[in-house]
Amino acid sequence: MAGHSKWKNIREKKGKTDAQRGKIFTKISRELIVAVKEGGADPAQNAKLREILIKARAANVPNDNIKRVIEKAAGGDNTTYESNTYEGYGPSGVAVIVETMTDNKNRTAAEMRHFFDKYGGNLGTEGCVSWSFDRKGVIIIDNETGSLEEDAVMLDALEAGADDIEREEGVFAVYTAPDLFGDVRQTLEDKGYAFLSAQVEMVPQNYMKLESDEDLRKMGKLLEMFEDSDDVQNVWHNWEE
Repeated sequence: MAGHSKWKNIREKKGKTDAQRGKIFTKISRELIVAVKEGGADPAQNAKLREILIKARAANVPNDNIKRVIEKAAGGDNTTYESNTYEGYGPSGVAVIVETMTDNKNRTAAEMRHFFDKYGGNLGTEGCVSWSFDRKGVIIIDNETGSLEEDAVMLDALEAGADDIEREEGVFAVYTAPDLFGDVRQTLEDKGYAFLSAQVEMVPQNYMKLESDEDLRKMGKLLEMFEDSDDVQNVWHNWEE
């Protein structure tokens, strides 16, 4: 997703229904469980856990929920999740990357193929589109009120170690190297900035537009199906909405 359309969508997600928020909490809970099992329950010693905790806070996951999930995972929860990434093309060749976490790889693989086929795309092979994305830390600073000065935000972000900053409608987008993401986010949070989102993302090197109403409809439905799937954690694409 590109430009201010993306940030508008993030705001809309903040106002989702309880059921929709529950799905978000479920997805993040899976990530927390896997991170704790792989690296332990101490964020100071587990970089992956620190990253997911940042994501959880940005998504307004209640602290009590986070604590319960970490304690459950540390206590020997028997649920096993496997991470898989699927790459393919949406309508008119839109590049799509889908990151999943599942307890049934065969079910998830069949579901992903079905979604791509149903809405005018096709599931590709590993690496078929990921070469056209860059992995970056992305921090979206809320400026809906317009009270933040661009020069001040830029200075703070660059001093914190950010690579770049862009001003969009109602937000500032701060980009970092993946390994510096946590430090930059923490520094900006300490300075009092409020975030709409903060996570490591796959950022497209370029974007493409869809012209026909049918392609627009199919691409919207494809993303909707991915979002509604419990197994899908993240979807990255280069559609300029």
